[in-house]
Amino acid sequence: MPKYVYNFSEGDKDQKDLLGGKGANLAEMTKLGLPVPPGFTISTDACRAYLKDGHEPEELRVQVTKALRQIEETLGRTLGDPADPLLMSVRSGAKFSMPGMMETVLNVGLNDQSVGGLAEVSGSERFAWDSYRRLVQMFGKTVLDIDGDLFLNAHDALKDKKGVTDDLDLDAADLKELTEQFKGIVADATGKPFPQAPRDQLDLAIEAVFNSWNTERAAIYRRRERIPHDLGTAVNVQTMVFGNMGETSGTGVCFTRDPSTGHSGVYGDYLMNAQGEDVVAGIRNTSPLSALEEQDKVSYDELRALMRKLETHYRDLCDIEFTIERGKLWMLQTRVGKRTAAAAFRIATQLVDEGLITKDEALMRVTGEQLTQLMFPQFDPDAKPQSLARGMAASPGAAVGAIVFDNAAAEAAAAAGTKCILVRRETNPDDLPGMVAAEGVLTARGGKTSHAAVVARGMGKTCVCGAEALEIDAAAKTMTVGGTVYREGDVIAIDGMTGDVFLGDIAVKDSPVTAYLAEGLEAGYAACQDEDTKELVQSVDRIMSHADSKRRLRVRANADTPEDSTRALAFGAEGIGLCRTEHMFLGARKVYIENLILAEEGSAERQAALDALEPLQRQDFVDMLTIMDGKPMTVRLIDPPLHEFLQDLVSLEVKVAVAKATGSVDPADEKMLSAVRRMHEANPMLGLRGVRLGLYLPGLFGMQMRALVEAAAELKKAGKDPRPEIMVPLVGSIRELQIIREEGEKIIAEVAAEYGVELDIAIGAMIELPRAAVTAEDLAHEADFFSFGTNDLTQTTWGFSRDDVEGVFFPEYIEHGVFGVSPFETIDVHGVGRIVEIGVSHARQTKPAIKLGVCGEHGGDPESVHFFDQVGLDYVSCSPFRVPVARLEAGRATVEAGA
Repeated sequence: MPKYVYNFSEGDKDQKDLLGGKGANLAEMTKLGLPVPPGFTISTDACRAYLKDGHEPEELRVQVTKALRQIEETLGRTLGDPADPLLMSVRSGAKFSMPGMMETVLNVGLNDQSVGGLAEVSGSERFAWDSYRRLVQMFGKTVLDIDGDLFLNAHDALKDKKGVTDDLDLDAADLKELTEQFKGIVADATGKPFPQAPRDQLDLAIEAVFNSWNTERAAIYRRRERIPHDLGTAVNVQTMVFGNMGETSGTGVCFTRDPSTGHSGVYGDYLMNAQGEDVVAGIRNTSPLSALEEQDKVSYDELRALMRKLETHYRDLCDIEFTIERGKLWMLQTRVGKRTAAAAFRIATQLVDEGLITKDEALMRVTGEQLTQLMFPQFDPDAKPQSLARGMAASPGAAVGAIVFDNAAAEAAAAAGTKCILVRRETNPDDLPGMVAAEGVLTARGGKTSHAAVVARGMGKTCVCGAEALEIDAAAKTMTVGGTVYREGDVIAIDGMTGDVFLGDIAVKDSPVTAYLAEGLEAGYAACQDEDTKELVQSVDRIMSHADSKRRLRVRANADTPEDSTRALAFGAEGIGLCRTEHMFLGARKVYIENLILAEEGSAERQAALDALEPLQRQDFVDMLTIMDGKPMTVRLIDPPLHEFLQDLVSLEVKVAVAKATGSVDPADEKMLSAVRRMHEANPMLGLRGVRLGLYLPGLFGMQMRALVEAAAELKKAGKDPRPEIMVPLVGSIRELQIIREEGEKIIAEVAAEYGVELDIAIGAMIELPRAAVTAEDLAHEADFFSFGTNDLTQTTWGFSRDDVEGVFFPEYIEHGVFGVSPFETIDVHGVGRIVEIGVSHARQTKPAIKLGVCGEHGGDPESVHFFDQVGLDYVSCSPFRVPVARLEAGRATVEAGA
C-alpha cells in the first residue's frame, strides 16, 4: 500500500519534495522538541494522484483515519465530540512557499452540537460562536466556492446594526446570529445545509486544498515564480490551538530578522484574542511584536528564545507563525523567510560575520534578480512632494502611477503602457493579477506580514500597507483622504522604504547601489542618505568582490558607442563581446547606406559611398578601442537586412503615386522605389542579411574590416594595446566564412605592412543558425572564436520572428504553460540550449582551446548565466546595466558547480 500520510514525528526539513515546505518544517520543529500542536501531513504524492485520477486514492481515507485516531488517543478527545470537541486546521503546503495562493480551513469539526461543548470546556460562549462562524465563513469560501464578499458584507452589516467598528465589540449573541446568517448564505448558494458531520468537513477540506493547486491565482503565481506545475501540494492537518480565547490568548507572525531591511531585532505583528487569518489578511491592524513583552512576558521570552534557536538551526532568517492559548505558546509554522533584496544582502554578510555561514554560502543566499531590484531608481531626496498619508514600509522601492482599484483596471493600464498603483482596502490572493500588472501596491489595512506585504516582497514590487488615513471605496472607485476624494486615474507615488504616500508624480534618482556599481565604493557612499544605506552598499560590495574572486566566466558588454563602452567598463565589463556596427550607420549617416544600395555594382557611385563611410567607421573604432585599451572588443560586421535602412515600401508607393497624379514626381523617389521593391523581402529576418549581405555587396565587409584594422594599427603605433576581434554574422556554411576570412587576412597583412606594426586580430563567427551549431566542427577550422547569438538562435530554432510573435501570441503561450517564461528572456535549455551544447562540443572536437562566448541578452539573465557556465563557455556578454548581474551570477554558478 502506498504511504500517503506522515505524522509530524516522521519527517524532517529535507523532505520538502514529499511533505511540502510547511510539513517538512513542522516535522523539523517537532524533532527539535518545540511546542508544536500534534498533526500529520498528507504527501504531495497523494495530491498528484488526486489531480491525475480526479479522486482521492482509496488508501488515503484509511491512512487519514489511522493518523487522526492516533491524535485522538494522545489528547483524549475525538474530532467534533459534542462534549469536548477536538478541532483541526487543514492547510496547504507546497515544496516552494506560495503565500496566500492556496487554501486554509480552521476549526474543522465544529457543528451545531459541538459548539455548545466548546463553549462549556472553554468557559466562553463568545469564543465558541466566534470559532464556529469562522469555520462556516472559511469553509463556505474555500471549500464550497461561495463569494467571500457575501460573508464580509453580512459581517459589516451586523457591526453597522450594532453601531460598532471592532469585531471584539460583538458579543456571543451577535456571533451566534452571524453564524446563522452565514449558514443561510451557504444554504442559499449551494442548495444544501452547512455540513454537520465532522469527518465530512475534514475530507472536503482536504479535497479543497488539493483542488486549490490548480486555481488561477496559484497558476499565475507559479508561472511568475517559475515553480513547476506538476509538483502538487501537501496537506497539513493539525490540532487547533486558539488565539481567540480571550485577552490571555493571541496569534502572530514574526521574523528572526527584519525581512524588509535585514536588521536584527524584534520584528513581527500579533493580535490578542484573534486567529491567524486576522493577522495575515490584514482584517484588523496589528500590534508590533515588541508590545507582547508588556502583555505576556513569559510567552514573549519563550518565543524570543525559540526564534534564536530556529535561526541558529536553519542558519538563516526564519518566518514563524505562533499562537498563545491562555498563556501557553504554540509554534504553528516556520520556514526560511522571504525577504527584500536589501535584506538578502545585509543578512548574508551579517551571518558570515556571526560565523553561521561561509562566504560561498552568503553568495548563494543572494541573486542577480535581487541585485537588479537594488539598482532600481529611488525618489529624488530633494523633491518636495505633497504628503497624503503614511503606512507601513512593506516592500522597498519607489513607484509612481495612476490609481486603479481592481485587477481589470491594472491589467488594462499595463497593456496601454500606463504605470499604475493598485489601491485596495486589503489585498487577498485573488488580487494577484493586479499586483503583477501594477508598479506598486497600497493598502489601507494590514501590517508588514499581511498578504499584500508578503507577496509584494516576493515579487520585488513596491508596497505600502496599513495606511489607515485612506478610505477606500472600490465599488465607487474612490480613495478619500482627509475629506478629499481621489479617483481612478489620479497619479500618486508610494515609497516602500518609508511608507509614505504622495500626491502626483515625483522625480526619481539612481540608487546608491547603482552609484557604487558604476563609480566605486566612495561614490556609492556619497549617494547614501543614512548609515543604513551605507551598510547595504558595503554588503553588496563584499558579496560582489567575492563573486568576482570565484567566477570562471568572464563578463563582457554589448556596446556600440563610446558612451556605452565607458558605461560598460564602469559596471565591471572585461571587454566588449558585441559591437553592432549597423548602429553606427543610423541618423545622418543613413544616406550613405542608401547611396550604396542605389548604386550599381562596380560603379563609381558605390565606391564613393564606401569611401565616404570608411573614415567615419575608422574614427568610431578608434574612439571605442581607445576606451577599451587592453581589453578585447568583438566587432560584428553589418548584420541586419538592408530594408531597415530604406524607406517604408507602402509609404513610398503612396508618395510616388500621389506625385504622379499631380504631375510632380521626383526621379530620385522613383529610383528609391525601384530599389526598395528590389530589396523587399517577405521574411527579411531569414533573407539578405549577415554574411549573405557581405557577399552580395562586394566591398561592404572589406570597408568595415579595413576601418577596424587601420584603427587598431593607428593605436598600436601610438603605443596603445588595441585588441579588436572580427565577427562574421549569420554564418551557415564553412565556405561563407572562408571567403570573408581570406579577405580579412589580406587586409590585416596589408595594413600591418603599411603601418609597420604586428597585428594579431582574431576572426570568428557568430552562431545564430542551428546549422552552424551542428557543423561547428567544420566551421572551427576557419574560426578563432565563436559567439552564440542566442536572440537569433532562438528565432531560428523555434521558427519565430521575434518582432511579430512576442506581442501576438506569447501571452497565450505563457498562460497555457507552453512557456514558463519567454525564451527570449531565459534560454530554452531543452531546445536552444541543446543546440548551444552541440555547438560547444563540436567546436572543441576540432579546436579544444577555441574561445566560446554568448552575446545575446541571455548573457545577462541570471538563469541563463548558470547554463552557460555549465556548458563551458568562456564568457558572456550583455547590456552594460546587466553586467553586475552577470558578474554576480557567474560567481554563484561557480560555487553551485562545486557544491
